[in-house]
Amino acid sequence: MKKRSFFARLTGMAKANDDTDIEKVDEMEELDEEMGGQLTVDMYQTPTEIVVKAMVAGVKPEDIDISITRDMVTIKGTREESNDFSDSDFFHKELFWGSFSRTIVLPQEIEVEEAEALNKNGLLTIRMPKLDKNKQAKVKVKNG
Repeated sequence: MKKRSFFARLTGMAKANDDTDIEKVDEMEELDEEMGGQLTVDMYQTPTEIVVKAMVAGVKPEDIDISITRDMVTIKGTREESNDFSDSDFFHKELFWGSFSRTIVLPQEIEVEEAEALNKNGLLTIRMPKLDKNKQAKVKVKNG
């Protein structure tokens, strides 16, 4: 049995006995690392939606790119450093500057067209309504 990655253990997104999910998450982690820093997120559910939150302070809304499929969300962006000081002037330099990304496998399918994203005071909140697989619609038969 393959050991789950740190990302999988942290988010609980992959099951220890499902090698396919683990490989998919591992591939996404490698892609995120190649893109720059990895964005930290909180993800939770309500009865009707899945919510992802991430701190993106210092990033303009137009510098954030969110791609959503029915089972995955990818957040990419760039935090620009306005460095008016030389490195020798710093006592501490801990903030992350540059490009970042994060790809998250969703625990259930969502309605892509109804997803919304809001950036308020540096907190990005993505709300994605869950796909209701039990939803039914009546279709009238036309006389043709």
